[in-house]
Amino acid sequence: MTTTTPNFKIGNEKLIKILPNAAHKLTSLLTKQGRAENGALRVAVVGGGCSGLQYKMDLVDGPANRDILVTSSEVRVVIDPKSALFVSGSELDYSDDLQQGGFKVKNPNAVVTCSCGESFAA
Repeated sequence: MTTTTPNFKIGNEKLIKILPNAAHKLTSLLTKQGRAENGALRVAVVGGGCSGLQYKMDLVDGPANRDILVTSSEVRVVIDPKSALFVSGSELDYSDDLQQGGFKVKNPNAVVTCSCGESFAA
């Protein structure tokens, strides 16, 4: 069985920046899953939510074909080209606050956000 290396591009923090709290949490999660070496956070923008678009985040083994790979705060992030159009310039943070906790994306492209903070329009 022949495995092919995915064809992906290298991006930088102008696309997405991982803030220290999010980096710490992601490093911990990737380590728990045994993906500390090559694992990555996949950030995608999909249709849905109250404002029309929402973020989808998953831990993955690495980039796929056509992905853009960004390393920020020593965390690897992969984004598909379509989602990259919507997240450019964003920052990912994490809070363990009981009510407003979790990963939060600060997106300068969002012209409308919903009150729950889970979706946006661009």
